[in-house]
Amino acid sequence: MPNSLKKIRILKIKFSGQLRGHEIPAFRGAVAQKVGQENILFHNHLGSKSFAYRYPLIQYKNMGGQPGIVCIEHGVDEIHKFFHQKDWSLQLSGRTLDMTIENLSLNQFVLQVWDKKFNYHIRNWVALNQDNYAKYLELPSEQARAEKLISIMKGNIISFAKGVGWDVSKPLEINLQPPFEKRIVNLKGNKVYAFNLQFSSNVFLPNDIGLGKSVSLGYGVVKGVR
Repeated sequence: MPNSLKKIRILKIKFSGQLRGHEIPAFRGAVAQKVGQENILFHNHLGSKSFAYRYPLIQYKNMGGQPGIVCIEHGVDEIHKFFHQKDWSLQLSGRTLDMTIENLSLNQFVLQVWDKKFNYHIRNWVALNQDNYAKYLELPSEQARAEKLISIMKGNIISFAKGVGWDVSKPLEINLQPPFEKRIVNLKGNKVYAFNLQFSSNVFLPNDIGLGKSVSLGYGVVKGVR
């Protein structure tokens, strides 16, 4: 029987110090090295050339220019492997991050599909790779392109749901609100387009989770809009 309701835990940690957006991959690498590469949830790599294609439960963020980590469900338990280290400091870009906790919050949320819509903003949403973006541009109209993005957004939400063990048992409804601001971002050495846009959905999504590609590196961050 589908689990139409799902309670999940989300732990958000904001650390002192400065972090620039392009440093997030190095930040993730430094944390993963600190806890040990055998702890896969911290980096999602199965080996030097193999990647675990699942929704990341530990996500690294730039929180107002400072290092942050968002832990979801099992990630909340795993992050203790970092906190159990005697020394939390990280070496990054030739400097030391002391990783003192500035703010920490642990909350529980109920995921479900509602009969009403919630409004969101998503930033740096990498919905398309380079090949798919070329095909997206070839679509015949703005409406067709919007429908393509809606289809991708639904898939992203279902991937998130699977990652936290939630069965989405009702149809998802999503509306995108133009304009769709897009910008070029550097992702794993490739230049790809990322979208900033507002959307509404009948699914409740907690603040600061990521949707789309490379959410563990701070892309596709969702914020509720009142």
